[in-house]
Amino acid sequence: MLGLGAAGLVGAPYLQRGFEAVADKDPTGLGELLPNGGGFRYYSVASSVPERGPEDYRLTVGGLVERPAQYTLDALRRLPQTRVVRDVQCVTGWRVPGTPFEGVPLSRLLDAAVVRPEAGAVRFDCFDGTYTESLTLPQARRDDVLVALRMRDRPLGHSHGGPVRLYVAPMYFYKSAKWLSGITLTEKPEPGYWERLGYDVDAWVGRSNGRDDAPTV
Repeated sequence: MLGLGAAGLVGAPYLQRGFEAVADKDPTGLGELLPNGGGFRYYSVASSVPERGPEDYRLTVGGLVERPAQYTLDALRRLPQTRVVRDVQCVTGWRVPGTPFEGVPLSRLLDAAVVRPEAGAVRFDCFDGTYTESLTLPQARRDDVLVALRMRDRPLGHSHGGPVRLYVAPMYFYKSAKWLSGITLTEKPEPGYWERLGYDVDAWVGRSNGRDDAPTV
């Protein structure tokens, strides 16, 4: 029994990486229904999501801005990157402690676009064609809100919302929209996919959705 336990500890990281590799390439989507040894669960509200890479990924920034922009994956990689290490908390109850994310601070992209005075919020669209999210402008400008390209010290895989996702560290994970494709400045917050189904628009961990989880920051 001791030998099996030791073998499990040694082999766990390799099994974890193998599971994620399979999940990233799973054409059926069934892998998204399974619990992951790393603590994450894979969710999608679309029947299927196309994969995108350096050759066809684009992120647009528009709406109430003076300088609309479009970024390729390579262009985002060339911008200064920030690393944030926080617990990831899902509103369904699971938590993954000490998870590193790296990417471009959302505030940098907003500053480059020159936000117009009447803008008060940001809408996020995803290339799954279904999911949306939103933040108020002050929330979006926080230092711990990233346009993330890496997670756990490697590029974001498709199942984790790659190649680019939103990461909102102090809020429940449904705010961190996967497969990010559009950033649009609006006058006021527009309820996202889950918020139209009853979730809180302000999703601070421990202060929303009727839960009492410990805050992630």
